[in-house]
Amino acid sequence: LNGLGAAASEMWRLTGATVGLLGRMLTGTASVKNLSGPISIAQFANSSANAGVSSFLFFLGAISLSLGILNLLPIPVLDGGHLLYYLIELVKGSPVSEQAQVAGQYFGLIALAGLMSLAFINDILRLVG
Repeated sequence: LNGLGAAASEMWRLTGATVGLLGRMLTGTASVKNLSGPISIAQFANSSANAGVSSFLFFLGAISLSLGILNLLPIPVLDGGHLLYYLIELVKGSPVSEQAQVAGQYFGLIALAGLMSLAFINDILRLVG
């Protein structure tokens, strides 16, 4: 039972740190160089696996939490975008028009592709720099 409480506490700590970092990146007080892509994730996975089962499980939990937070961002192609549409529908009293949803999907795809490209470029620059 103590372990469950400690895990929940650590999850909230990591959630706060992740959301805080995202907020600082959006306001420009933290560098977007903090974004990592698949190359860095693979390197961290290798390092944590070499450090032992406990470190690797912590890494897996941190990655899962980070992906969950990313998925809840209000970008239309993600679950957070769908929640945003539901919120707009609740406030507006009617569904978002199909045309607005399509435009949002295009925006979301472009935003997500840009975010993934930036993370991948950061990985490559870390490798060569």
